[in-house]
Amino acid sequence: MMHTRDQLLHLVPDLTTLPAETEWVEFKVDNTDPEMIGKSVSALSNSARIAGEDFGYLIWGIEDGTHKTVGTMFDPARAKKGNEQLETWLVRLLQPQIHLQFDRLTVNRKDVVVLTIEPAISEPVKFRGVEYVRVGPSTRELAKYTDRMRRLWRAFDQRSWTKAAARERLTDDQVLGLLDYPSYFHMLNLPLPENRHGILDALRADGLIAKEPGSWAITNLGGVLLARRLADFPSLARKAFRVIRYRGSNRLETLKEQIGARGYASGFEGLIDYVNGLLPTSEEVGSALRTTNAVYPPLVVRELVANALIHQDFGITGAGPMVEIFDDRVEISNPGQPLIDKQRLVDAPPRSRNEELASLLRRMGVCEERGSGWDKVASQVEVHHLPAPEVTTTDETMRVTLLNQRSLGDMTGDERAAAVYLHACLNQVSRLNTTNSSVRERFGIEERNKATASRLLKDAVNRGLIVAYDPDASPRMMRYVPFWAAPDDRQVDR
Repeated sequence: MMHTRDQLLHLVPDLTTLPAETEWVEFKVDNTDPEMIGKSVSALSNSARIAGEDFGYLIWGIEDGTHKTVGTMFDPARAKKGNEQLETWLVRLLQPQIHLQFDRLTVNRKDVVVLTIEPAISEPVKFRGVEYVRVGPSTRELAKYTDRMRRLWRAFDQRSWTKAAARERLTDDQVLGLLDYPSYFHMLNLPLPENRHGILDALRADGLIAKEPGSWAITNLGGVLLARRLADFPSLARKAFRVIRYRGSNRLETLKEQIGARGYASGFEGLIDYVNGLLPTSEEVGSALRTTNAVYPPLVVRELVANALIHQDFGITGAGPMVEIFDDRVEISNPGQPLIDKQRLVDAPPRSRNEELASLLRRMGVCEERGSGWDKVASQVEVHHLPAPEVTTTDETMRVTLLNQRSLGDMTGDERAAAVYLHACLNQVSRLNTTNSSVRERFGIEERNKATASRLLKDAVNRGLIVAYDPDASPRMMRYVPFWAAPDDRQVDR
């Protein structure tokens, strides 16, 4: 909860007694440049989380060096960026969105403006896509200060959503009645303890429950993974996985809709079976038998559903992961933007908002080892000659779209270029070469049509997705790498 005006009137004089600006407090007089304010908000939000403070503060009307109250002409209610109100503009360019509050006060008979800033919650706060942090009295790009980056992520872990209580003041019997504890032991290949104390101790050791004076609490981690019924946990009910099957290629007519009732771990195999049962299939007639094949590789569906569960932003309320199935595509979405560039999902080191949840699901066999999931997705897409998955993001959602199998001639130019880029990424991490020959194999192009593969490579180069590793190599020796693997003297700015 933000401060009241009376609280701020007592707080501001206390902050001016600090010997110097801290990394979570910044003083200004009349510098009201919106770009400066946006960068400062990002830096103060991230630095407040590192410092363990309840808020960060940007205060106008206080002299920087002396901390003397001199007053300000700044009026946030009238301030604009272009034709847009300053506060609205700031909220739009900050991701993820955080709570901001401007207050105009009179301190020592001077006008003072206080901007109270919520600390970063589960990931660094960005302004215009860049993360900032306070370094002494200065605002700097967080990426250049790896020590602060590590401290910030440690602070997120310490304030983990997974540790918060989903249900409190529970008896032993209530805990065991609410959680599907047999699935926990089965999925970890552990023998079921002989008594309830052994069961409770094991659940507690993995952070699924927590001891309270005279009672138990089920943590968010325990509830979201092992709930017998997610509806028994009011704060988690909206995090249930939704599966929707539509008729045709739009959302006008819903054929089936199912909302998952159980926790993610105990209900995962049932969820995957249900999704696969709704996916379209294709028939292949052999010399004697008719076989039914999955249009979408089951491993790809499994990995992307697991990713949606694991990497969602639990701080976004009222939304959960979802699979939407159309005749020509499958869309798998989750709340929250990816923490890494969507064009670097194959090669970039993995980052997760929910490492405790991911770690336990890995032990349970629900998902793959860190960083291997997208490699498998890319590999399976190539084996089955599918278009590259499309990754799109909005302010609060990440969506992966799997497209139905289609011939090279039926693909759009964007789809062809994306497939070439994904092919180059997969080869790069597998230490294989991307060449005319490899592209022909990827698309099933006959050798006599080398020119077609050359045009595909040229288009991907023109789009800045790949580069020739050695432009002076002979045509037979020409190989390509993703833009991010280009030699230093030919780095592509994207």
